Amino acid sequence: MTSFVVLIKFLLEMRLFNILLAVFTVVLTCRGQEAEKVTYDGVTYSTIGANLDLGNVLSDAQMDDRFNKMQTNDTLRTKFKAKVTEVCKVKGCWMKLQLNNGQETMVRFKDYGFFMPSDIAGKDVVVNGYAYVEAMSVEDQKHYAKDGGECQSKIDEIKEPKKTFGFEADGVLIENN
Repeated sequence: MTSFVVLIKFLLEMRLFNILLAVFTVVLTCRGQEAEKVTYDGVTYSTIGANLDLGNVLSDAQMDDRFNKMQTNDTLRTKFKAKVTEVCKVKGCWMKLQLNNGQETMVRFKDYGFFMPSDIAGKDVVVNGYAYVEAMSVEDQKHYAKDGGECQSKIDEIKEPKKTFGFEADGVLIENN
């Protein structure tokens, strides 16, 4: 009987230990994302993700030209500067950047390693990573439209895959106004 009581006490202690471990893990993973401030040519930026510099940055028009010369499944390592048109309202897991002639590119973040603040629409950013062209499925288009806050009638209008310009960023500079 005593070994049964000892076993019960041990299990209760382990349960308490596991609860404390879970709380500790949640607290550590829910810390705020820290953005380092950097200044280039008198303009202050917040760095999110990998550090990058502003050497050889393409403009939005130059990037649009590069995208238009690419075929589906092509990739290109580059960095460019553009204006944010939209950010995921759920947690900042993607953003759209304005290119030339009304085109946009959907930017996702490498390994979901970082997220964007949801209030940066209208700000200029520099993204570094891989540009690619893909045929986005109907399901993905509807998912992103829902995350972006589109109404259900607009989501229901999506019926076929479309050619899209994508970008996987490993680092982002957000211009501070």
